[in-house]
Amino acid sequence: MYKTYPFTLEKLPYAYDALEGVIDARTMEIHHGKHHQAYVDNLNKALVEKEELQKITLDELLLSEIDVVKNNAGGVWNHDFFWKCMTGPVDGGHIGEKLTGELEKAFGGVEGFMEKFEAAALSRFGSGWAWLVKDKAGRLEVISTSNQDNPLREGKTPILALDVWEHAYYLKYQNKRAEYVKAWWEVANWDFVETNL
Repeated sequence: MYKTYPFTLEKLPYAYDALEGVIDARTMEIHHGKHHQAYVDNLNKALVEKEELQKITLDELLLSEIDVVKNNAGGVWNHDFFWKCMTGPVDGGHIGEKLTGELEKAFGGVEGFMEKFEAAALSRFGSGWAWLVKDKAGRLEVISTSNQDNPLREGKTPILALDVWEHAYYLKYQNKRAEYVKAWWEVANWDFVETNL
């Protein structure tokens, strides 16, 4: 993602109701149109008087040591990426051969990967994300980050992300994060994940 200031809210690659059954349309409207929009607006506000930062990309802003810039840049980047990690209509998706092979090498199989990913999502205390990433050596690993932190800050390349902030699931699942995480596989965009390899 190579966008620069002023940032705008990206349109979703599907309708708000495309993920119904797993994520309801109202949650998608609030999550995208309110939460994500707020990160975009707050990042732009934070950069108004910082001309030197207006010229650098969103990816570079993630590395900022200025909290308001780093946090809001993370909110924009993470959500832009997250929306692409999902696809509708709900169908359970299909994991391609290349991705299956990589998951077997790294985690002993697709099931092993899913177990590790779900554990990362469920063990994140408070708000944050579960990620499938590639490290600098090209190895796949599962990590979790808090709030709007991003794996790029650790020199890791995001492959798949799951938002586990409560606003991502609360209207349908209330406090049942485990149900949300389990159901989420039904909307995972495996084609997008495979292109990120």
